Parts: sequence; C-alpha cells; structure tokens
Amino acid sequence: MAYQPGNFGGGFGMFRLLGRSWLWITIAVAAAIFGLSSFARVEPGQVGIRVNNIAGGVRPESLPVGWYIALPGTHIYQYPVFTRTYTWTASHTEQSPIDEAFSFQDKNGLSLRADVGVSYHVDPARASILFQRYRTDMDEIIAGPLRNAIRNAIVERAAQLGVEEIYGTHKAELIATATKRVQAFFAPVGLQVEQIYWAGNIVVPEAVLNQINAKIANEQQALAAKANVETAKADAEARIAKAAGDAKAIQVEAEAIRTNPEIVNLRAVEKWNGQLPTYMGGSGPMPFLGVK
Repeated sequence: MAYQPGNFGGGFGMFRLLGRSWLWITIAVAAAIFGLSSFARVEPGQVGIRVNNIAGGVRPESLPVGWYIALPGTHIYQYPVFTRTYTWTASHTEQSPIDEAFSFQDKNGLSLRADVGVSYHVDPARASILFQRYRTDMDEIIAGPLRNAIRNAIVERAAQLGVEEIYGTHKAELIATATKRVQAFFAPVGLQVEQIYWAGNIVVPEAVLNQINAKIANEQQALAAKANVETAKADAEARIAKAAGDAKAIQVEAEAIRTNPEIVNLRAVEKWNGQLPTYMGGSGPMPFLGVK
C-alpha cells in the first residue's frame, strides 16, 4: 500500500479529538460530583460537627459559624452554644402536641405528675464528644437521653419523700438534687445543663390535695392560737412585773420614811409652791419646815 501522508495527520487529529473528549468528560464528572455536593451553613449561636457517614468518622474540631461544603457521604450536625430551654408539659399547645409531663411516685407509691423545664447549652470544645456519645442531633438528645436522665433523677429522689414533703417543704430540694445529678452526668460529654425547674404545680390526686390543704389550715389555726396564748401570757407577765415593781417601790419608800422621817418634810418642800397660808395660828411653826 502506498504511503499516504494525510493518514498520519488524520491519526493525530483523531487523537486530539479524543483528548478533548476526555477533558470534557473529566470536567463533566467533576461538575457532577460538585453538583451532588451540598452546602451547609453553621448558624449563629451554633457549633458544627462534620461527620463522614460512609467511613463513620467524626472530625474532632468544631466548625464555627459560616458556610461549608458537605461532600457526598458527609453531614454537618449543629449544636447550640447559647442557652436554650425546653419544657415537658401536659399541654398540647406548647412545644409538643402530646402529653410530655413527668410521672413519679412518693415513698408510699402515690402517683404524682409535674411539668418540668430545662435550660442548657453545648460546650463548643466538647461538641464532637457529645455527638460520638449519642450519634444524633440536639432535638433527639433532648427527647431521649436528657429527658430520661432528668426523669430518673426525679423518680429516685421522690421515692425517698412523702407527698406532703414533695408538695411542700422538699419541693425545691427535690428539683435541686435532680439538677446536680443530671449536671454531673452530662458535663463530661459537653452538654451543660444550666437549670432544671418545675414549670408548674405538682399535680396530686384531688382527695390527697384536700387533705393536705386541710392539714395546712389546721396548722395555721394552731399557730395562730398559740400566738394568741403567747401574747396573752406576755401581757399578763408584763402586768405582774409592773405590779411587782410598783409594790417594791412603795415598800422601799415606806422603809425609807420609817428610818428617816425627814423625808416627809423634804417631799413637802419639793411640792410647796412657795406661798404661805393666808391664816397662820399664833406662834406655831412655819408649815412643812418643822422650824422650832
């Protein structure tokens, strides 16, 4: 076959065309991968945790506020670093459409209920530890681990108290004890529980509540009666003390007059206005002075 110069040149032309095709294919693939990627923004007041869902890795460093590329297979979770609150309540119009109030019992097995609230935030330096422990977002942590820990703490302490103590003298102590236990449990993993509080009255059976109120009323009446007795006793003691003081004063004065009769003249002089009587008899002594 005769040599045809044009064929060699045509081969290079084909090679150049194939090279351009591969270039465009590479660009298209890169664009497709980039297109499959999503952008995530860490909102103000939040801290981000980058998680590789394919390899199962968690980046130890927290992501500050800003935009980030989340490649396929990765996800950025956000945890609040500012104070947030949540209330588990029986109301259907608040944070949940279902009854989330806490149920617990006193030491005698009497069932009680209460709405409970919590305020919290996440330590940015330990946010990755929090995720590694629970592998979920903040809403799920609130609904699961946090709620369970608070409920268990309340149940444990309430089981040591009677209903009157829970409803009255130990109400604040019960929730304070639960707060300390929950704080100690979550602090090592970066969840800072600031406060746990009663979000309403503790609900007790109506019959029991009536008994408690009647007892309180009786105690108040007894205290009032005792106070009246103490007041009367104090008044009587004051009168007795005054009478004793007056008698003692009279006794002292009488003794002084007996031992020193001149005191009578002295008292008369102290009371004399300086005027002599209009009529004086003969050569009698001057009145009160006892002059001879």
